[in-house]
Amino acid sequence: MKTTIVDLESDRTRPGISTLAVHGGESRQKAGDAITDAIYCASTFTFENTDAVIRFIEEKQPREEYGRYGNPSERVVERKLAALDCGQEAVLFSSGMAAIVGLLMAKLNAGDEIIFFDECYHRSREFCSKHLSRFGVVTHQVPTNNYEAMESAINSRTKLLVSESPTNPHLSVVDLEQFVTIGQKHGVETLIDATIATPHNIQPLTAGVDYVLHSATKYQAGHNDLLAGVIVGSKEKLAPVRNLRGIMGAVNSPHNVYLLARGLKTFELRMQRHNETGQAVAEFLEANPRVERVLYPGLASHPNHEIANQTMRGFGGVVTFLIKDADWRATADIVDAVKLPRIGPSMGGVESLIEQPLIMSYYECTPEERATFGIPDNMIRIACGIENTDDLIADLEQALATTV
Repeated sequence: MKTTIVDLESDRTRPGISTLAVHGGESRQKAGDAITDAIYCASTFTFENTDAVIRFIEEKQPREEYGRYGNPSERVVERKLAALDCGQEAVLFSSGMAAIVGLLMAKLNAGDEIIFFDECYHRSREFCSKHLSRFGVVTHQVPTNNYEAMESAINSRTKLLVSESPTNPHLSVVDLEQFVTIGQKHGVETLIDATIATPHNIQPLTAGVDYVLHSATKYQAGHNDLLAGVIVGSKEKLAPVRNLRGIMGAVNSPHNVYLLARGLKTFELRMQRHNETGQAVAEFLEANPRVERVLYPGLASHPNHEIANQTMRGFGGVVTFLIKDADWRATADIVDAVKLPRIGPSMGGVESLIEQPLIMSYYECTPEERATFGIPDNMIRIACGIENTDDLIADLEQALATTV
């Protein structure tokens, strides 16, 4: 069956997010005349005869050969994810960490250097400092949003600048214009992990960033039922990344790809609720006398609120807050007292999740290390799901009131 991809931009007008999420990357008419794409549960893809194999190799025909290199279902989702991020190409991985590891391994060589803002995901920084270092790659960390420090750390061996925006759990927002300007000035590529923001709320590629990373496990999939990661950028720059993925085998299963494709169909609707609830919860918490401070870029009190207003379409469903005059145990009591959010890591699903970063992610660190990372004992992070906003606020209110 010949595949004809739906042309959504023939009139030179970019479609809306839901239109791209529903139709982007798909064929108008699908296998079996079904409205949904098929799940191709195949480890290998066969050829009619020897001449067909030769034509495939010599003509570089766009078809599948072996599951480690690609799958028809995967291609559809990759096109959809690329369209949502205004990118030429997307490479899908088995998780967000597999995606960033694949990019770094494809792009960096012994003697190269990489610079992180220090609020980037701690596992990404750990991979570089503990594992890439064994291969001769040097990692520098500079204070988040200190652009002078980032530029000062660049030298002739620097190959990549990395940041999240917003960061986790502090929700600092990067000035993409400054970030890109520094990279372009020195001929250094740039990567933004936009997992918390999603393509709904931020478009780093349109600002000149070279690569966008998402843990598609989170908001793109949206149902807490799969792992996936994606790197989006230009086809030329991602060619070595795709090639290395085929060697390393960090691919997703056909069933997971189907679940991701299905989750994406409601992406914009879910993000609208995440944004609305996140803002409302942040405002409620900021007004609550038991709360010392709220970190949320949609609040005027946030140090990056102005930049967030300039670069973001919405501010997301993650809210971080500190409990006034509370030690770690009193803070944990509040986490334990909520009834709707489940206690656990991650974000972006339909169910709300709540955690105490000290316990969930930094329990084995010393107090000095946690202070360096900016993780106080009285910090809580809630990732708002799509429950009714009033119900979530009422639940937080009772948890704060009953643990005094």
